[in-house]
Amino acid sequence: MNTLRRMTFLIGIAFLVAMTSLAQQQKRPPMSGPEAADDIAIRPFHINIPEEQIVDLRQRLAATRWPDKETVNDESQGIRLAEMQALVRYWGDGYNLRSVETKLNILPEFITTIDGVDIQFIHVRSHEPNALPLILTHGWPGSPLEFLKVIGPLTDPVAYGGRAEDAFDVVIPAIPGYGFSGRPTDLGWNPDRVARAWDVLMKRLGYTRYVSEGGDHGSVISDALARQAPAGLLGIHLTMPATIPPNLVKGINAGDPAPPELSTPELRAYNALSTFFGRNAAYGGMMVTRPQTIGYSLADSPSGLAAWTYEKIAEWSGSDGHPESVIGRDEILDDITLYWVTNTGASSSRFYWENNNNNFSAAAQKTNEIKVPVAITVFPHEIYRAPESWSRQAYPSLYYFHEVAKGGHFAAWEQPELFSAEIRAAFKSLR
Repeated sequence: MNTLRRMTFLIGIAFLVAMTSLAQQQKRPPMSGPEAADDIAIRPFHINIPEEQIVDLRQRLAATRWPDKETVNDESQGIRLAEMQALVRYWGDGYNLRSVETKLNILPEFITTIDGVDIQFIHVRSHEPNALPLILTHGWPGSPLEFLKVIGPLTDPVAYGGRAEDAFDVVIPAIPGYGFSGRPTDLGWNPDRVARAWDVLMKRLGYTRYVSEGGDHGSVISDALARQAPAGLLGIHLTMPATIPPNLVKGINAGDPAPPELSTPELRAYNALSTFFGRNAAYGGMMVTRPQTIGYSLADSPSGLAAWTYEKIAEWSGSDGHPESVIGRDEILDDITLYWVTNTGASSSRFYWENNNNNFSAAAQKTNEIKVPVAITVFPHEIYRAPESWSRQAYPSLYYFHEVAKGGHFAAWEQPELFSAEIRAAFKSLR
């Protein structure tokens, strides 16, 4: 499908979704309970970044005060000075600072209030009559932008060489505190609360049955949704499952040697997690304990924000530390720009503070309580590769497990075709 045809398809979908949503709102009965206090209207949303914000960003980038050069010849002290200077120089002088606005505004975007907070989301309905509704949830330092390249393959599989019966309606919300969703001013916006909001959103859109997918925070939220098991939730798909057995959590956190009885996949996972918690998780410790403190820097310095987020995109993608090779420099800057123009450095960090949990631990995530069907795809450059043995122990209702050959933490962003194929395969039996 060429670019013009795709844009025409998306514009047509936007009009159809707007008309359908309006009709659904008119048919809905009066609400009762917690949702009754909200404005349940689904309102069209359009991004319009003020020009003065663009000018200010460019000026701040040009005025960056740089630290001195690292004293090593690798990334062991963090992203190297020359690499960051090149990224920031391109951000200010070569990149289209309205790119993110343009990319999102050609899609059907909406906003609605749930539990007192505005939830902004993308909603693309397939033209296939039996499309399965799917909610996709991003993580940090990602955003809904992670999923833009899979909207077409999922909603219009025939145009991408697939089958009509594999189509999905796609809903991509921004977690509260992220992107153009509202920033919570009260406590308690943890994964459980977000999961409840997602169920309200799907049913407000008129769906009585749906599936959920997520990586990073999205996996944690999908786990929470599956524990709650609301009516109509058919199953979940995870790319970052919580599978560490309870007896191994302490040793991994302490960096203890792996027990001798572990299999080869289990040993690989144990060592990867020990390295992560021992050397690479300080960013999370900062956001879990002091999101406001780190927020001052992320709100004031675009170069600081870029370094904070780019490092993790580089480290977690399947790119040997060069994420531009699998995602693209402009797409990475779209994501960083989204955080900047929405000033969500602090509010997105607070989700870590609200969660404050070991997202890889089966016991911490209470995966044994999940009864709805669970599907897992393991991408080789994820923070750790969940072994099948741990996965089946952690998720009693696991019905689909597949390891793929390429891709990392940002699966849909890095490998959209492979990710789309996995979603189709994982949910095929639940239609």
